Amino acid sequence: MKLFIKQGIVVILLIYSVQVFGHNGVPSVHDTVAGIIDRMKKQHTPEALEMLGPDEVWDFVTDQDKESLSTQFLRFKVNVPVVVSVMQHRRLREDPFWLTGGDFKKTDFVVIYDEKEYTVWQREYDAGEIGLGVSSLFTSGEGYFVSLAPQKSGDVVEVTEIYPAYHTLGEFKVGDMAYFDDWHHLEEVPKELEGQTLVRGTDDNKDAARLAGVFRLTPYPSSPEPDHVSLTWSEDPKTTQTIQWRTSPAVTKGSVMYQKKSDHNNFFQKEPKTVDAETTRIEDIYVVNDSINHRHTATLRELEPDTEYVYAVGDGSNEGWSEIKEFKTAPDGNEPFSFFYMGDAQNGLERWGSLIQKSYIAHPDAAFYVMAGDLVNRGAHRDDWDTYFENAEGVLDHRQIVPCPGNHEYHGGDCELYLEHFSLPLNGSKNITEEKSYVVEYSNAVFIVLDSNLEPETQTEWLEEQLKNTEKTWKFVVYHHPAYSSGARRDNPEIRKLWGDLFDKYHVDVALQGHDHAYLRTYPMYDQKRVETAADGTIYIVSVSGTKFYDQGDFDYTEFGMTKVSTYQVLDILIHGDKLVYRAYDQEGNVRDDFVIEK
Repeated sequence: MKLFIKQGIVVILLIYSVQVFGHNGVPSVHDTVAGIIDRMKKQHTPEALEMLGPDEVWDFVTDQDKESLSTQFLRFKVNVPVVVSVMQHRRLREDPFWLTGGDFKKTDFVVIYDEKEYTVWQREYDAGEIGLGVSSLFTSGEGYFVSLAPQKSGDVVEVTEIYPAYHTLGEFKVGDMAYFDDWHHLEEVPKELEGQTLVRGTDDNKDAARLAGVFRLTPYPSSPEPDHVSLTWSEDPKTTQTIQWRTSPAVTKGSVMYQKKSDHNNFFQKEPKTVDAETTRIEDIYVVNDSINHRHTATLRELEPDTEYVYAVGDGSNEGWSEIKEFKTAPDGNEPFSFFYMGDAQNGLERWGSLIQKSYIAHPDAAFYVMAGDLVNRGAHRDDWDTYFENAEGVLDHRQIVPCPGNHEYHGGDCELYLEHFSLPLNGSKNITEEKSYVVEYSNAVFIVLDSNLEPETQTEWLEEQLKNTEKTWKFVVYHHPAYSSGARRDNPEIRKLWGDLFDKYHVDVALQGHDHAYLRTYPMYDQKRVETAADGTIYIVSVSGTKFYDQGDFDYTEFGMTKVSTYQVLDILIHGDKLVYRAYDQEGNVRDDFVIEK
């Protein structure tokens, strides 16, 4: 399809990608930034890089670099001459250089978005390709967004070949979204710009080219010894197990050695089996003391259900194996089980590490962990993931994790590091990237994981298929942005309507959510109204397991709420009597909330 837009009228849409690596012989922004940083690393120690200011950094930027940084961040084609308006966050002032020191002219217009002021810069372009630059080199502000108007009245603007392809288009007006990855809306738009074609920006990728104040030292650099081992399910939990771990680049291959625990404990031990891993390179050029890791992933198959296994990870040689760890496969039939649920870890990961360690010690029989997004604060920063896995050592290498992406996993891009770190089922919605949504069945329960960072309709049809076709007794849905929010002014009506209606139709038992950083449990809800029992509606929960807290709003759907408390939850599924027992525990192991559902 194509997008033809008259000023104020959207007719039809086209968005498709072009090549990733630069254009017209100009290097890509990624390669340009990597080259600048490489030159800086050769002249400065990791510690010194953290201290460099804009003037010192600018000395490393060549004229060719400036061409890339000015034109390769956002590209698209137009069929008629246009006036391009770029909305720049006022905090940036003289940054970016291509906007404030180039051919753009500053206007008197002011745009208000999410209570923030944006100045408007304009420039005329001929028909053809338009290339715009990076959001910032030196300052942390907000990303920019763009509007287009034909220079000649009556012309119809055709926009094609948008790169990166995840940008979306709309109408520049109050109430529309300025960023494709943020759900706030435009609050004030000058009348002179109303109805123009909106090219939505990317707020989470605003620091993609920053060169000052962005270098980091990971507190947990990699080594040839395997570490940060974690368990996920990418296939059937009854008969397979996926294992991931990290090493330095010195280790170029990986293997898993495993056997049944009963065989390992037998006096006449059986020879363990070995499976080779797939090895991928993970690079974060801003982590200056450990820029490159190797991530190893292996899936064990043809396992026996409801069986304990022991395993070790290594490089396949006689030496270099990790210590022995263990996991258990899912039961083949309907067996009682319990699982953990945690909301945002995100901030204070050391404190969160204490909480997850305590949960594992206190409830050793719980089978796995569900995490409802925002596992880390900065999803594009690999050192955040280093800290996350370091603090989960001894837990997530013994118990599987069932995660979903939160908005902070999208920090700095399209949650690439989240997808790199977790191998997940490929059975999700075909309308979005694989592994962002998926379904897991365990005993008599189904867990449907959704990505609430994306438009809800991209997963609604798939969600209905899962709920309609499952024969499991218990239905849990996991996603990040709450249908019933804990915080004031954090409403998500699209989720509540599109997904909540399906929860009503197919009777979802519990919705496991995060994002709002204050604990909340709703009354059972049906048709957006309170109902008497859990048999009549769905219970929605918001939880936080980290140290970042928000205030809580006063809502008529709240049955229980509390603030400034980190919790983990244990949900026990009892087969006899079809009963669910739910308890929320704080850092000291005190029960802060509980309820029971009986079928």
